[in-house]
Amino acid sequence: MSIVMVGSTSGSITLQEPAVAGNTVLTLPAVTGTVLTTTSPKAGNVIQVVSATYNTSTAITSSTFVATGLSASITPTSSSNKILIIASGTIYNSGTNQTDYTIFRNATTNLCPTSGRGFAEAYSPSASGQGGQISAVFLDSPSTTSSTSYALYGLTSGAISYFAINGSTCSIVLMEIAA
Repeated sequence: MSIVMVGSTSGSITLQEPAVAGNTVLTLPAVTGTVLTTTSPKAGNVIQVVSATYNTSTAITSSTFVATGLSASITPTSSSNKILIIASGTIYNSGTNQTDYTIFRNATTNLCPTSGRGFAEAYSPSASGQGGQISAVFLDSPSTTSSTSYALYGLTSGAISYFAINGSTCSIVLMEIAA
């Protein structure tokens, strides 16, 4: 025997018994919300995801951290939740130098635990330069429900470095994780 629930405007849902002998019990939760989500997510659940891309080549010439142009903002639903940041992009060092990349919160706080350094480093041992991929990942505890921005920053020790070379698409993903 099947049970058919007809939607108020269109569509339907059919519940059909399994093709096995015996009894099967389906117990629905007694909570508000829906069967798949609730207003009280479990620790570790992803609450929301925000992403952004950037594809304009940016020259980095500073020995202090400057914005690369790759950024996104998220508004946490709870001040106890965490934000997982994943940023990646293409880079090119034009000569012999080292470039460090890090993530800044609200353009003021360097999230890298090593002062003055970055999560990702690119080193070019050749005067003719070298390109590649970088990525930075960090789990932040912003302790707020206000809009919070995250951006990839870079600095160079010498020759000009380029982020998002040749207009390649770089990306940042922000995930709110329930505490």
